[in-house]
Amino acid sequence: MSVDSTKTNWGQFIPLVIVFFFWGFVAASNDILIPVFKQTFNLTQGESQLVSLAFYIAYTVGSLIYMGISMVLKQDLVNKIGYKNGLALGLAISALGTLLFYPAANNASFPLMLSGLFTVALGFSLQQTVANPLAIALGPITTGSQRLTMAGGINNLGTTIGPLIVSFAIFGAASSSNTSMSIESVKIPYLVLGLAFLLVAILLKFSSIPDRPAAIVEEEGDTKNSRSSALKYPQLILGMIGIFVYVGVEVSTASNLPAYMEKNLGFLTKDIAPYISLYWASLMIGRWTGAVEAFTDNMSTQKILRFVAPYIAFGVFLFVNAVAEHDLTPFYVYALIILVLIGADIASKGNPARMLLIFSILGILALFVGMTTTGMTSVYAFTSVGLFCSTLWPCIFTLAISGLGKHTSQGSSFLIMMIMGGGIVSWLQGFVADEINNIQYSYIVGVLCFAYLAFYAYKVSGILKDQGINFDKKISGGH
Repeated sequence: MSVDSTKTNWGQFIPLVIVFFFWGFVAASNDILIPVFKQTFNLTQGESQLVSLAFYIAYTVGSLIYMGISMVLKQDLVNKIGYKNGLALGLAISALGTLLFYPAANNASFPLMLSGLFTVALGFSLQQTVANPLAIALGPITTGSQRLTMAGGINNLGTTIGPLIVSFAIFGAASSSNTSMSIESVKIPYLVLGLAFLLVAILLKFSSIPDRPAAIVEEEGDTKNSRSSALKYPQLILGMIGIFVYVGVEVSTASNLPAYMEKNLGFLTKDIAPYISLYWASLMIGRWTGAVEAFTDNMSTQKILRFVAPYIAFGVFLFVNAVAEHDLTPFYVYALIILVLIGADIASKGNPARMLLIFSILGILALFVGMTTTGMTSVYAFTSVGLFCSTLWPCIFTLAISGLGKHTSQGSSFLIMMIMGGGIVSWLQGFVADEINNIQYSYIVGVLCFAYLAFYAYKVSGILKDQGINFDKKISGGH
């Protein structure tokens, strides 16, 4: 195997993370499109949520199409065409989706707009299937989850910047409260985005990213653990439920927060935006912290970066909200809550199973504090769930595809399918809130999600050890 196995290959990793940025940029920009479409097309609140539904359901449809093609070929699609071609194809599909915004805007057609978004996300589904295991494979397995965490931090940079750029392109000012616009102004930002997709596809095609990463192919010869399908591995089956509940608790915590702040705390709708921004920024803060080990092997530098990285990310949040002319005074106290995250990150010692267990327990505690207190304490408790969700995706993903060998991309596709948990768990929490007539106590749904993740963290270590995979051993003495 090449030298890539001992350190992160930055020349290959940097073009890859641009794709992660796109996912965040588009997903968060949907929050700007919803009020715009609602006003332009005279939609009900339920109809306007079709924007989110069309976007998230495409991930599941994309995974099913992927599996169908693989079955017809009698060979895994990505293994056949290669990882690099898989990424380029996914970007081309997304670019096709952005083209639909042109006739959709000209004809003021909501179904065509939804079709455009659906097609963009269909491309994202294939990109995610390829890019997540690729980020883990571009360097040593011991820092695989840290590389995926770093890629997630770039994704969150997209979620922070996307809404500002799209709203500026549509309204001429970085404000989503002003919706006096022509639907035709949606065309330009999405055509530019489509061009960016194609440029990155070309960049990736000529990059040194391997078509068949050694870290994944290497395991194909391991007949001891080789099985006929990805679904024969218990770490994957339990991990699929893990991704479902993780995306669920991440999305539903944020999507139910505005209603709680309006109804229980008397906030005006226009004053809630910075708190939602803080929630998504919390994911960036956590991911930048969790990515430190992928940057350097030097332990002294790691210790310094563990404290510096989260506060740089927090600074990005403060800067963005200063530009948007929000009052920053209520947010300075959050700097203390970030210390809990740093302590948890140090305690995990880079082991994805231990990190998943510690962060899930902290997520449960944060939700209980939010459910049992009032005022700003409850708001900060609910917001801090973002900190404790931040590194869970890479932990679950790394644990779920470990040891899958040639079934890695198939397993990855099954995991991407479970992103639909974001829509379903959010709806479930809203349903519970209506039934018990209490939004604050409806967060018990999130507690149950975290409880399953803690169970998975405990259970999966034993499953992987039985297959000869031990993350602590790899970290302490190499593999």
